[in-house]
Amino acid sequence: MSSTKPGTAQAKQFIQNDRTIVTEWRFKQRGDNTGWHRHIHDYVIVPLTDGVVKIDLGGGEFTSATMQKGVPYFRERGVEHDVISDNDFEFAFMEIEII
Repeated sequence: MSSTKPGTAQAKQFIQNDRTIVTEWRFKQRGDNTGWHRHIHDYVIVPLTDGVVKIDLGGGEFTSATMQKGVPYFRERGVEHDVISDNDFEFAFMEIEII
């Protein structure tokens, strides 16, 4: 793992069973982050608000993503990163892991 910075975003798990895990991630302010993690399942992100996130990919590599409310995107398992809010307002998304 690239960073030891603890996550400051709030995670609330809605569903966890043998087929899926659904977690809401809420970022109260700019700089709130998920904490460094690796996805062990394929997953879908559904933004609950419009916003921009910075993504720490490790090794000093960053990218950013503009998210639109209700527009989902898919990622395959194995992704390692830390998601960081780049917004001056509360930002949130749902993460749906496919087991």
